[in-house]
Amino acid sequence: MELVAGVDIGNATTEVALADVSAGKPEFLSSSIIPTTGIKGTSENVNGVFQALTVACERAGHRIEDLSRIRINEAAPVIGDVAMETITETIITESTMIGHNPSTPGGLGIGVGTTIDVDALASERGRGPWIVVADRSHDHDQIARLINEATHLEVTGAVLQRDDGVLVHNRLAHKMPIVDEVSLIEKVPRGMLAAIEVASPGHIIETLANPFGIATLFGLGAEDTRSVVPIARSLVGNRSAVVIKTPAGDVKERRIPAGKLIFEGQPQSLEVDVDRGAEEIMTTSRRLTDVSDIRGEPGTNVGGMMEKVRVVMGNLTNTQPRDIRINDLLAVDTQVPQVVSGGLANEFSMEAAVGIAVMVKADRLQMQSIATQLTDRIGMPVEVGGVEADMAIRGALTTPGTDVPIAILDMGAGSTDAAVLRTDGQGRSIHLAGAGNMVTLLIQSELGLELFDTAEDIKRHPLAKVESLFNIRHEDGTVEFFDEPLPPSVFARTVVLKPDGMVPLDLDKPVEHIRQVRIRAKERVFVTNAIRALERVSPTNNVRDIAFVVLVGGSAMDFEIPQLVTRALADHRVVAGRANIRGTEGPRNAVATGLVLSWGQ
Repeated sequence: MELVAGVDIGNATTEVALADVSAGKPEFLSSSIIPTTGIKGTSENVNGVFQALTVACERAGHRIEDLSRIRINEAAPVIGDVAMETITETIITESTMIGHNPSTPGGLGIGVGTTIDVDALASERGRGPWIVVADRSHDHDQIARLINEATHLEVTGAVLQRDDGVLVHNRLAHKMPIVDEVSLIEKVPRGMLAAIEVASPGHIIETLANPFGIATLFGLGAEDTRSVVPIARSLVGNRSAVVIKTPAGDVKERRIPAGKLIFEGQPQSLEVDVDRGAEEIMTTSRRLTDVSDIRGEPGTNVGGMMEKVRVVMGNLTNTQPRDIRINDLLAVDTQVPQVVSGGLANEFSMEAAVGIAVMVKADRLQMQSIATQLTDRIGMPVEVGGVEADMAIRGALTTPGTDVPIAILDMGAGSTDAAVLRTDGQGRSIHLAGAGNMVTLLIQSELGLELFDTAEDIKRHPLAKVESLFNIRHEDGTVEFFDEPLPPSVFARTVVLKPDGMVPLDLDKPVEHIRQVRIRAKERVFVTNAIRALERVSPTNNVRDIAFVVLVGGSAMDFEIPQLVTRALADHRVVAGRANIRGTEGPRNAVATGLVLSWGQ
């Protein structure tokens, strides 16, 4: 028996196909898949390959020592990195304004006045108007009594540390807007001008969510109005807010521009401002037939991001950062929550941003180094096989009903690969930046999630709203009932429907909003890259000239990505569908299978 193993080291997973080739034609015995150890194309991959080989051999009733040959994917490793940069300039400042939005304010309307401690009301002789500030050492009865007794003063509002807004308002002789739950009450400056706005239930504030409304209340000039735009934006959609003007000496501002991207290539080098947005960046990229390197303007946000990529990739591949070349880039417009400097309760402002995925093509010697390390560890020949995309085509052709000419889309975690094979045996392949990891990052940033894994769950699984202990409403509107009560931890929560159960999300957003963020992220990455990749491998640079496209890779197993890509390609009159490698593996194992099939060639 002569056993050959094909090993596909991917950005997220390492896959193995094991076959007996003693009869001259491969007879596939087993396959395996495990998470890739380290970043693709680095020496850390060796442990993952060894583990995947062990699993595949055990499933076939063999040991690693029984293998005759191991073949790993050739492609000079495509290493992707993803980052997010705000389009607008980053302003580092102690803001001239601070704002807050509690869930249970008291009263209605707008109150403007100077901040004063509640204990100082009795001794104060200035008429006002005043905004009372009270910490948690005062209860609602005491606060209401002190305000009611200050009949000689004009009190127009209150800022409280406790959750007592409604209780205080109910006890006041003269009604006023009250904002409570201000945890950082000690940071509220006394003796400074403040404005409070509380809208009626079901409505949102209007004046403090408008920069010109704030300017009117505080008498600001044009320059000061410009600096309060982040505060106004962060309060849009809130029911209540308080904005306080801090001392003039507190304002310290430093601006870091978004910067420019420099594309070096043929027929010329081009520059584009990041603040022009993703569409302009990608249009500039398409004007070059061959990109040799992409750099960021030094001293800017995007310059720092690109330099970080070079340093990280240089460390992983034992290469000087200056020698790292970024060959491709995918830019996507998005929104990211930015913390408002000076906020009293972690206020956020949604800022326009550009998500950028970049791809580094390292030296082929890296893959040869991995093969050498495996040979030393396992004690048998390990060879670098054919080009990854070409191997994927060989594997895809084992899908029932396929034949040449054929094109494949291999959508993984770090890159999107495309290849075409014509009837004359000629082909072409391409690696492009941006795939599953970028989709996850877009979901994470737009929803303001702390954990990457939470965004990954949202990307991979459908959503539902738990309406009672016995029923849920799926994201498509259908209702499902249960015989047994659901766990109390998911009651009235938005949940991710994973195969092993419901996972509640700590998000105060409707199911439809989360779903739209997920779908939009997949369309902007996978659909965009599918068309971009197929244009590049088409003999005429026109997607319409490709008749059949087979989707392979981990992302092709997603519950909605194949439908999104198929629908988009249908507009170009292209027939597309999910592969079924060897009729048993689904869209997985294409490259590993192709490596075995190309054995001896």
